[in-house]
Amino acid sequence: MMAKIDDMQLFVHVVRSGGLAAAGRKIGLSPASMTARINQLENHYQTRLLIRNTRSIKLTEAGEQFYQGCLRVIAEIDATEQSIQLSKNTLSGSLKITAPSDFGQQFVAPAIAKFVAQNPQVKPHLHLTDGLVNLVEEGIDIAIRFGNLPDSNLISRMIKANQRVLCASAEYLKIHGQPLQPSDLLNHRCLVMERLGQSMNDWHFKDQVIRVPVAMSSSDGAVIRQWAIDGAGITLKSMVDISDDLTKGHLVTLLDDYILGFSNKDKQQIGLQFLYPSRLFQPRQVVAFMDFFQQQI
Repeated sequence: MMAKIDDMQLFVHVVRSGGLAAAGRKIGLSPASMTARINQLENHYQTRLLIRNTRSIKLTEAGEQFYQGCLRVIAEIDATEQSIQLSKNTLSGSLKITAPSDFGQQFVAPAIAKFVAQNPQVKPHLHLTDGLVNLVEEGIDIAIRFGNLPDSNLISRMIKANQRVLCASAEYLKIHGQPLQPSDLLNHRCLVMERLGQSMNDWHFKDQVIRVPVAMSSSDGAVIRQWAIDGAGITLKSMVDISDDLTKGHLVTLLDDYILGFSNKDKQQIGLQFLYPSRLFQPRQVVAFMDFFQQQI
């Protein structure tokens, strides 16, 4: 049994490292030894798990199935070891979270600090990005995301209701006027999110899509929000992100009866959600943080 667990851990190292040589360097095995270990695995299961060349690897369908199983088994072993070593009231271990930049800075980072103050043996890592992250490949425990998300192998858990809104500062509207209908945005300065090098300037409304002019763009939602506060233009944000700015009068919302969002999949309510890999037992610190964050938010 222990040999099988060692093989599973080695296989996960190979997939996460992107190759046999890179994984071997991390765990102190030669390329020849790594190749022999993988060959033994494939011979044992009588199936091809990896498509290999000198520079990269790719999982076969059977390899993906085996990889997901390895992750579940390793997570369950880790959780069991923690429960044996620690009392029921003590949380410990790693906690890897990814979140959108703006929301993460405003809400997730402070919540993590409070959580760790109560549970000092938990070691968190927060990855902020407005791009897409493969949770399994990156070893992420939890992603916090906006939107009505497509079907996947991930499990979702609703945090709270949310919606997209158009917003700008009162200073900007005083100088440039207030749009009264979506088509008016064609004559305004629009602050646009960028993802994977593509401007997200097709803004979806209930009855139409407007390709707004890009006055300024950024891949970081926190930058976009600050530009709007500074009076640089109109932008499309999640209500949760700008809730404090609305209360303080830094921003006001526009065209509330029209706006949907960035995609034809967006609806009036888009939700704020946890996403996490499907597995039987989540580590205790992961579940505890999700409960804690939901109470905080």
